[in-house]
Amino acid sequence: MLPMTEMPGSDAETPRQEVAAARKPRKTLKSQLLGGSLTLLAGSGVVGVTNLIYNVATARLLGPAGFSHVTAVYTILMLLSCITLSFQVVCAKYVARSESDEERAAIFAGLHQRALVVGVGIGLLMFLFAGPITTFLNLPDRVLIWLLAVGMAFYIPLGVRRGYIQGIHAFGPLALNFMLEGFVRLGGAVLLIALGMGVKGTVVAIAAAVIGAYFAALPCPALTALSFRSLAISAREGVQAIVFFSGQTVINNFDIVLVKHFFPPAEAGFYAAVSLVGRVINMCAWSVVHTMFPVSAGDRSPEENGTSVLFISLGLVTGILSVLIFGLWLIPGFLWKTLFGAHFELGGYGSLPQLLILYAITTGVYSLSSVIITHEMSRKVANTSWLQLAFSGAMAAGICLFHDTLLQVILVQLVLMVVLLCVLMLPLLRLSFRSAGLRSTYPRLELRSLLSEEEVIAEFLRSEFHHPEFDEYRHEFDNLVRHPDLTNRRENAVRQALLFLRRGAMWRELPENTKWYEVELTSEDLARVRFFPRANWRRFANGSFFLTDVVDRIRPQMQSAFRSAFLGKLRLLSSSVEENLANPTILLIGVDRHGPLTILDGNHRIAAAMLCDSPAVLERLRFICGFSPDMTHCCWYLTNVNTLLRYVTNLARNLLYDPESVIGRFQDNPQPDRQI
Repeated sequence: MLPMTEMPGSDAETPRQEVAAARKPRKTLKSQLLGGSLTLLAGSGVVGVTNLIYNVATARLLGPAGFSHVTAVYTILMLLSCITLSFQVVCAKYVARSESDEERAAIFAGLHQRALVVGVGIGLLMFLFAGPITTFLNLPDRVLIWLLAVGMAFYIPLGVRRGYIQGIHAFGPLALNFMLEGFVRLGGAVLLIALGMGVKGTVVAIAAAVIGAYFAALPCPALTALSFRSLAISAREGVQAIVFFSGQTVINNFDIVLVKHFFPPAEAGFYAAVSLVGRVINMCAWSVVHTMFPVSAGDRSPEENGTSVLFISLGLVTGILSVLIFGLWLIPGFLWKTLFGAHFELGGYGSLPQLLILYAITTGVYSLSSVIITHEMSRKVANTSWLQLAFSGAMAAGICLFHDTLLQVILVQLVLMVVLLCVLMLPLLRLSFRSAGLRSTYPRLELRSLLSEEEVIAEFLRSEFHHPEFDEYRHEFDNLVRHPDLTNRRENAVRQALLFLRRGAMWRELPENTKWYEVELTSEDLARVRFFPRANWRRFANGSFFLTDVVDRIRPQMQSAFRSAFLGKLRLLSSSVEENLANPTILLIGVDRHGPLTILDGNHRIAAAMLCDSPAVLERLRFICGFSPDMTHCCWYLTNVNTLLRYVTNLARNLLYDPESVIGRFQDNPQPDRQI
C-alpha cells in the first residue's frame, strides 16, 4: 500500500501546486498544437501550391483525356494510402507514448519490416492484375499500373518513417518531406512530358517522388535487424487504423474512380480538375490533424484537456477552410479557364468555378469529421471509424445510382458528408454539456487508503455471492469468498471468474487506469452520489438520480411496502443493515475527488441505510471508489450513444469468454500455489 503522500490528488498537494499542475499541461498542449500546426500548415501551403501547379501543368500539357488517365492512376495510389496512413498513425501513436529511444527504435523497426512486406506484396498483386485494372479504368496501357507498382513497394513503409517523425514531434522535417515529394513529382512530370514520354512519364514521376520521399524521410532510427520484432501493439489499433483510412480514402478518392468509369475521358478529366481543389483543402486540414494526433496521444492528462485539444483543432480547421473557400469565391472564372486551358470549358457540365466551390465545401465538411474521428483514435480505440466506413459505402452506392451529371455526383457527396458530420457532432456536444455538469465542484473527498484491484473484486464478489448464479459453487468456494487470501494468485483468478459469471460485462467497462481507494464519505458527501438510471430507480427519479433526491421521494411511500415488492425489499434490507447483517461495502466510481460519484454496487443497501431510523447506520458503511479521468467513457458512469456503443462492442468481443472454464480448471487441479 502506498503512503498517502504518494497518492494522486492527496492532501499533501497545496491548492497553488494543483492549479499550476493543471494549467501547465494545457499551455504545453496548446503551444505544441498551434506551433506544430503552423509549421505543417506552412509546408502544406507550399505543397498545395506545388500540387496546383502540377495539376495545371499536366492538364495543359496532356489535355483532358491524358489528365484523366494520370489522375486515375494517382487515385489508385491515394486509395492504397489507407494502408500507408494506417502504419503511420499506429507508429506515431506508439512512438509518442514511448518514454525511451530504445523503445521507439524497436517500434519503428518492427512496423517497418511489416510495412515493407505488405508494400512488396501489394506491388506484386498490381503486376498480376494490371490487365483488369486497366480495363476498368479505361486506361491506354497496363504499363501505367506496372510503374505504379514499383513505387508501391516504397509507399507503404514510407508511412512508418513519417509516423516516427510525427511521433517525435519533428514537424519541420515532416513538412519538408511532404514538400520534397511534391517538388519531385512536379519537376519530374514536366521534364518527362517535355521529353515526349507523356502520360507514362508523369506516372514515372509519381513513382520517383514516392521513392525519393522514402529515402529522405529523416530522422529515423537505423534499420539493423532483419528478423521480425515482437511488438506490444494491440491488433485492435491496426484494425482501427485500417477501418478509418479505408473509409477516408474511399470518401476522398473513390468518386474520381467512379467518374472515370461512368463518364467519357474528357468529362472525367474535367472532374479531375475540379477534384484537385479538394486535395489541397484536405492537405491543409490534415496539417492540423498530423499535429493534433501525437499531441493528444502522448497526453496523459484528464479528458477535459483532450476535449480542449479537439475544439482548438476544430477551430483551426474551420478557419483554414473558411479562408480557402472564400479565396476560391473571389477568384474570377476566366482565371480558371486561363490556367487549365479553353478545352476545360465543356458545355452541359456546369461552370468550373461553381463546381470547384461546391466540391471545396464538401471536402471541408468531411475534414471536420476527420478531426473528430482521429481525435477519438488518439485517445482510445474509436468506434466512429466504422461509422465513417459505412458512410463511405453509402457514398459509393449513391454515386453509382445518381451520376447523370457531374453536379449530381458532387451533391450526393455533400449531402452524405453533412449527415456524417451531424451524427458525429451530436454525441460530442451532448458529452460536452454532460461533462460540464459532471465537473461540478464538490468538497474534496478524504482518501483513507489505496486498494488493489484484487481486493475490490473480492469485496464485490462477497456482496454478489448470494445470487442464484452461484448456487452450484457456493458450498465449494464459500471460504474462498468470505475469507480471501489476496496473496494467492489462483484464488484471485477464481474470484474474478466467479464475479464475471454475473458482473463481467459491468467490470470490463471500467477504464484500465482506474485506481481504487477506500474513501471517507460524510453525510454532506452523499449529495454527490447518484444511482445508475435503471430498473425501479427510474420510478422514483423524476429526472434526478442523485441519492438524496431519490430517497426523499421513496421515504413517504414506505408505508405501502406490502403492495410493492421493491419497497418491501428496501424495508427488509433496512432492518438487515440496521442489525449489521448486510455487507457494509459500497462500490462507487467517479472521474476525480471533486466530481459526482455513481454507485456501481450497493444501490439497495445505501438507500436502505438512509431510510433507517438511526442516522448512525450510515457510519457503519464502507465506501470504496474507483477514480479514472477516462470514466466518462464508461456507460455505468455516463450514458450516451458512444458509451453504449462501446458497451455493445465489448460484449461482442468477449462473447466467447467462459468464466466457468477457469473455475473448472481450479476444481480439477486445486493446487494452492500454481497460477491459473
